[in-house]
Amino acid sequence: MSSSVKLLPLRWILLTGRPGTIDLAAREEPMNCFKCGTEDSGRDGIGELRVRIVGMESTSSSKSDGVFSRKLTTLSSNGKVQHALCHRAQGRACPSENGQCIGVEVVGDGEEEFDGQSLQRHWKRTAPYPKRTHTCGELTPAHAGSRVVLTGWLLPERKVSKALSFFPIKDSSGTTQLVALRKGAQSTSLSDVPVESTVLIEGQVRVRPEKDRRPGGTGEIEVQVETFTVLNPASPDIPFYPSDNQTLVNEELRARFRYLDLRRTELSNNLRKRSQVSQIVRETLHREGFLEVETPLLLKSSPEGAREFLVPSRVSGSAKEGHASGEPLFYSLPQSPQQPKQLLICSGAIDKYFQIAKCFRDEDGRKDRQPEFTQIDLEMAYVSWGSQGSENDGWRIGGHEVRGVIESLMGTIWEQVEGVCLPGSFKVLTYNEAMTRYGSDKPDIRFTLEVLQTSDSLYPWIYSFHFLDRRPSLANLGETLEALVVRGSESQPFLRANEQLDPNNEPTVDRIVVTSDNLLTWLSDHDLASSSFGVPFSSPEDHVALNKALRATEGDTIWLSRRPVVPEGGSTALGRVRTRLSEAAQRLGDYIPPAFPHFLWVTEFPLFTRSDPDKDFLARGRWSSTHHPFTAPMWQDIEAMYAGRTDQVRGQHYDLVLNGVEIGGGSVRIHDATMQEYIFSQVLQLTEPEKATFDHLLHALKYGAPPHGGIALGFDRLMSILCKTQSIRDVIAFPKTGAGTDLLFKSPAAIAKDVLYQYGIQPMHR
Repeated sequence: MSSSVKLLPLRWILLTGRPGTIDLAAREEPMNCFKCGTEDSGRDGIGELRVRIVGMESTSSSKSDGVFSRKLTTLSSNGKVQHALCHRAQGRACPSENGQCIGVEVVGDGEEEFDGQSLQRHWKRTAPYPKRTHTCGELTPAHAGSRVVLTGWLLPERKVSKALSFFPIKDSSGTTQLVALRKGAQSTSLSDVPVESTVLIEGQVRVRPEKDRRPGGTGEIEVQVETFTVLNPASPDIPFYPSDNQTLVNEELRARFRYLDLRRTELSNNLRKRSQVSQIVRETLHREGFLEVETPLLLKSSPEGAREFLVPSRVSGSAKEGHASGEPLFYSLPQSPQQPKQLLICSGAIDKYFQIAKCFRDEDGRKDRQPEFTQIDLEMAYVSWGSQGSENDGWRIGGHEVRGVIESLMGTIWEQVEGVCLPGSFKVLTYNEAMTRYGSDKPDIRFTLEVLQTSDSLYPWIYSFHFLDRRPSLANLGETLEALVVRGSESQPFLRANEQLDPNNEPTVDRIVVTSDNLLTWLSDHDLASSSFGVPFSSPEDHVALNKALRATEGDTIWLSRRPVVPEGGSTALGRVRTRLSEAAQRLGDYIPPAFPHFLWVTEFPLFTRSDPDKDFLARGRWSSTHHPFTAPMWQDIEAMYAGRTDQVRGQHYDLVLNGVEIGGGSVRIHDATMQEYIFSQVLQLTEPEKATFDHLLHALKYGAPPHGGIALGFDRLMSILCKTQSIRDVIAFPKTGAGTDLLFKSPAAIAKDVLYQYGIQPMHR
């Protein structure tokens, strides 16, 4: 019997007629069909190859003939992969290949040679092995002298000398340093194990020499390797090494092999923190008396705002249900559990509801959006409906109870996860204040650049009627002139960003650098302000007063823009300039935002809008709801709403903003059926079929529905801030790309015509 045998590697690629293939038809080993999935094959793309090893007695009772099984996989997207591995019974060729047996070619570094002893150890990965005693992140000097069993992924070797090497071993909890002495065949062969292989290590814990100790984690100890078992070797053609912190491959490749990307410490830590926060949310809300209730994922399509994902049903329509006979029917995946949670509260069965809910929106690709996302959703009965008096902190709407719960929840999360104590209540701005001072409905208040308004009280002559050429004033146009001043003496972090920012990015904005030559003429020399607006600045005295009001001096840069007096949408031109200045300064390293979180409530949004392009496809020129059609108006504006002054109606809507990112939004709901019907019919002008999708809610409001309100927090965005990452994809286990595709599972994918036929769907080319 030979002391050395050849062991076929596990990864194969199946080819036809290639030199060097192994002719399976000439061999005696029983095989499975690899492609068509007959016999013992588990599923398409996975089968078993049973290989007889000469001179080896199997330790498996089920394979006493010395035959053992190996799982094989193949890349179905590889055009060269054709099909192979004969049926289990010898002589039965695969019918999909016209009765021809096909060979298999070895891929990788070729055949590996092992002596009999090494083969026995290698093969032990399919036999029982010792139980893990510790994770790779929990060992401390207190374990010194203990014999431990570790499992994890072997990372690149660091050779200290000919006789000594260090190997990190990593699992989801951390990394431990292994010490391998080059004495004997076993220790030597650890160097031959491919990087990223799954191994089992048996050894003894010892404290590192004092000069080699590192603070934190397992930096004070190491494990002397006594023996090891390769549980599963990594293929040599691994697309990238997750342990390589110096070279981060492109995002598309990492998305295709997400299961490798998740092995990176950064991502595994993110998922661990996400689990921790979800547990805190549940525990906190349970203490507050909330009940966790699951709501349906298969609902009916309704015109609430964003596009929906539709799910075809094999249930066909019937006249009894108001459908044409045989008409295909569809479910809709929920954009949020909005209607179910309101109905729960209307039922009276639940006073306080919450759910960590999966939601779906068919939106165009955006950097910070996902077609499927998670939100912390809650609803409460008997919330306040407006303010009974003046509020010192600016909260003049209802929903105080919701506010209190969320501020308490955020405080608990930051205290337990970050060790940060948040204030008991967060700052409040109205929508109008936020848009006027910061040019955004979700302003980043960590830096102090503010937009200045050229109001009547500042310099009334700017709005006067130009008596020389009779041009209309800004006031008559319903517009205002506003300025963002980057001061040469006070705005040091933003000076380089200010110089590099391209003013052409905002066509309605002009950039003026104040110098000694134009200090007393800069506005009158400015085409936008002078020619277009008719601003009669003719004397140096006028500019002296203007400069004093703006605190403008030589070396300052003034960004000017005009906009409607009543702000619209989510940002103004100067608000976008302000944001770009911050982003550019951070890229340059000139501005580092403070670490302390800056929470902000934004309230009193317009209840209705015509300035949301995301809702244009549904609105078709009509008013649409800024939040959703169930948001209650401020009680002060109810009269204006019934009088038809739609643009003057503010809603009891509140957004929670953190460091310039909207992480949640909610509102006090309409609990009066008559008011809800009026908004559907008279304001939003929904058609009868559109209104019919809300019939169940209108009926529920008629039967004693209590005042109620709630909020939904974007869990993914919240976690991206807690994990200090720019992309929400880094806090989701299996995210979609910006275009909404999944490169790992290859979705969305085409469906066979015969399957579509079952749903009454006929494919059409677009």
